[in-house]
This record gives sequence, C-alpha cells and structure tokens, in this order.
Amino acid sequence: MAHKKLHLPQKICPVCNKPFAWRKKWQRDWDNVIYCSERCKRNKN
Repeated sequence: MAHKKLHLPQKICPVCNKPFAWRKKWQRDWDNVIYCSERCKRNKN
C-alpha cells in the first residue's frame, strides 16, 4: 500500500517554529495559511 501523505507540502509556523503539513480543510486557502493552529494564531504577539 502506498503512503500518499509522505509528499504533502509543508510550512513553518512563525510562532512555534515547527513544521506543519497541508490539510484537506486548507486545500482552497493553502497560500494564505500562516499559522499551524488557532492557538498559534491567537498567540502571534
């Protein structure tokens, strides 16, 4: 069985500096996604 999730695009969260991968819920808006989670989005300062 092939693992399709190995080659998903990734970004680095500017708040926690951890990599996060593409998710299906972000498929239409991936270019505008900056933070890995709502928690990082709230704590961006």
